[in-house]
Amino acid sequence: MPRFAADHFAANQRLLPPYLAIAQEVGCSPAQLAIAWLLHKAPHILPIPGTSRVDHLLDDLGADAVRLSPEVMARLEALINQHTVAGNRYNDQANREVDTEVFV
Repeated sequence: MPRFAADHFAANQRLLPPYLAIAQEVGCSPAQLAIAWLLHKAPHILPIPGTSRVDHLLDDLGADAVRLSPEVMARLEALINQHTVAGNRYNDQANREVDTEVFV
């Protein structure tokens, strides 16, 4: 997973503090913010979170109650996007095996 290679991981870690600040400002957990963000993006996007713990599932379900203003959505989109996240999502072999966007 290229995004977790040392050089990319360090760059991506810098996105975490402002993301956590937005979650705190909105009054939700970071996981709820991620799910709510997807729910607010478009009606055809349906996040399917995976978890092995009931407490995480309950937290995830709370994302439905999170309301994000257009201003918060814009901040999230500006913070985390194809230009700010370092490294590819998949390695070369996986990119050949899945139908995914590769941003240049």
